[in-house]
Amino acid sequence: MLSEPSHHGPSAGAGAADLAGERALAEPELIAGPQAGAPAVSPRARRLALVALLLLVPAPSVGVALAMMLDSTQGTLVGQGAYVLSKVWILALPLLWLKLVERQPFSWSPARKGGFGTGIALGLAISAAIVLGYWLIGRHYIDAAMLRDAVNANGIGHPAVYIAFTFGYLSLVNALLEEYVWRWFVFRQCEKLVGGPAAVICSALFFTIHHVLALHAQMGWVPTVLGSAGVFIGGAVWSWCYLRFRSVWPGYVSHLIVDFAVFGVGWWIIFN
Repeated sequence: MLSEPSHHGPSAGAGAADLAGERALAEPELIAGPQAGAPAVSPRARRLALVALLLLVPAPSVGVALAMMLDSTQGTLVGQGAYVLSKVWILALPLLWLKLVERQPFSWSPARKGGFGTGIALGLAISAAIVLGYWLIGRHYIDAAMLRDAVNANGIGHPAVYIAFTFGYLSLVNALLEEYVWRWFVFRQCEKLVGGPAAVICSALFFTIHHVLALHAQMGWVPTVLGSAGVFIGGAVWSWCYLRFRSVWPGYVSHLIVDFAVFGVGWWIIFN
């Protein structure tokens, strides 16, 4: 349940005070632009956006570090608890921020501008690049035994469990949650600070950081570098989708297709 800033024009009989009050309720983070009425971000909105990013972006990296990397907490109740709490935090904070700080109503981020065809095309293009990249480069450097060990250590080494977890939960559910957190919330906060094009890069970078840690904790540097590059590119593409269409759904469709390709390649490596 997400929300997009609304832009209301004045009715024929609305006074200046009523219009100002309406805009204050509908767009608490924006002030009127100086020329053509385009919204400009207020200093207060910039400060709040920075606070939002500081509260959310480090959380998954802290969870990964405590659960997978630090010897004193790895595999312990403390590490596992920190990982779970970090996940709960990044899911809860955007909704709390929406209601308590931005004071916007919930919605389902409707794709009013379309974008599904673009999402599908981008997903297929990225998937083709993933499969080709694995065939040309990855298969020569990715250690299949190490990948199998990592999969078994996470309890998904059985084919049926692997399918249920990767193609089921990670692709269908987790991909949508990532679009909600990293595109709908993080991208919008970055956009307030640096503008749309730069926000595409910033949000993709923030999206990649904890993936780098998680990959390195379980695999060598080669799959970590290749995987992290793929995550960054995907994050940039899906952030651009949000910038272009102002909805999480086109990016989610693309994300879903790409995840199927990634976990399909994973299946080929692990079970063949």
